[in-house]
Order: sequence, then C-alpha cells, then structure tokens
Amino acid sequence: MASRGFRLTRRTLLAGVAATLLAPSQVRAFGQAGAFHPRMLTVGGRRLDDTRASAPGRWAWELIRRTSAPGRLVATRVAADQPQLLAEPFVIWAGDTELAPLSRSELRGLQRFLRLGGMIVVDDNDPERGAFSRSVRREIARVLPESPVVRLENSHVVHKTFYLIDRPVGRVLGPPHLEAIVRGGNAQVIFLAHDLLGALARTRRGSWALEVSPGGFRQREYAIRLAVNLAMYLLCSDYKDDQVHAPWLMRRRARRLP
Repeated sequence: MASRGFRLTRRTLLAGVAATLLAPSQVRAFGQAGAFHPRMLTVGGRRLDDTRASAPGRWAWELIRRTSAPGRLVATRVAADQPQLLAEPFVIWAGDTELAPLSRSELRGLQRFLRLGGMIVVDDNDPERGAFSRSVRREIARVLPESPVVRLENSHVVHKTFYLIDRPVGRVLGPPHLEAIVRGGNAQVIFLAHDLLGALARTRRGSWALEVSPGGFRQREYAIRLAVNLAMYLLCSDYKDDQVHAPWLMRRRARRLP
C-alpha cells in the first residue's frame, strides 16, 4: 500500500504540472499539494552550510519561473530516520566532507524511502576532493546492496525533460556525465560531482554567493537548466519518452536559448 502511495504522489505531481503548463496564470490556485519540494536530507545531525542555504529555495524558484510548474520556495530539512521522510518523494543529500557510517535507523529509513520509489539527488559541494561522494556511495551500497551505480547516457530522459542538455555542470565543470542507481526503469539516486547547489546559491542581498568556474555566466545558466530538468524528471518521470509529447518537445527545442 505504501508503494502505491508514492505512485499516487507522482500522478498528482504530473497532473499539477500539466494543469500549470496549460494555464500558467493559475499556478497559485494549484496550491502546495504535489509541488516540487527540494527537501534537504540530514544524516548524523549534519546540515547544509550557510553559503548554500538559499540554493534549495532558488531551485524551486527557477522551476516556477521557467516552466510554471508548482514549487515550494521554502525548503525544509528531513532526517533519514524520521517518519516524515516518507511523506514526499524527493530529497537532496549534499555535503563536502566524509560521512560517518549511517546508523541502523538511518539505513532503515533510506531503504524504505527508496523501496517506495523515492528519489535522491546527491550533490557533492567539494567535488574536487570527492570525499563526500565516496562516503555516500559507500553508504548507499549498504542501503541497496543489489543495485549498482551506472552511467546515464546522454540519451537518458533526464537530459531532455525540459531543456536539452549535452552535459551536466554546476559550480565546477565536473565530469561530462551523470551517474545513478536505476531501479524499475527510474533513476532513483542521481550522483552529481559538480556542486549544483553552489551554482544556485544566492546571498541575502540577492547576488550570487559563489563564482562558477571555468564557464562563468553561461555555465551557471546551464547549471540552472540541469536543476530544472531534475525537478521535471521527478514531476513527470519519463513521460518525455512517450511519442504523445513529441510535438511539445519540438516546440521546446525551437525556443532553446543559444
């Protein structure tokens, strides 16, 4: 029954996206039910650093501004061992240092979340060192020992849910591909080695909190597009592979920015 609950959540999200794409002026009427909510996952009491604290809300803001899909501008935190983890299908797991081994209750929480169809985006805030990514992969292997990490090809739907993306980028250029754990045809755990939150973060005065390198403004724009695509992938799953939506996709291609 719980697994069905997550599927129903995704249907609600998709219905909301369809409604707002057809009638952008009615976004507010849709309310918060089924909106994209970039919750931050906490383990061992760790929290996102202050510099990137604005990034989850900015992620939702860019989604709303660019697609008219519903999003929550105030992101929340949820612990891996809290029952609230199962209330919604998406979390961001971010950090910059090595993690201690997860507790038994944290392992059980993440196992339930993923087995019910939840999605995790792992964002390494210090990908040059990679200590966070390595430790998360170690712990995810404990959560889903039967599920290997694979490379997502450029043809994967996450690269075309809204924008057409040739490669992922963030605050740093990073590797030219995404990696993920794919279960039931869905990428459930997506690993980023690009510091996506670093590219999205703003200061209290509204300026960008961190410089992006080496591509400057253009690279930041493509990082935002990646964030939008990841949100749309959650909201709509792999609907872009359905030929029913081909005309809509072609219109999106025609309106691409250079």
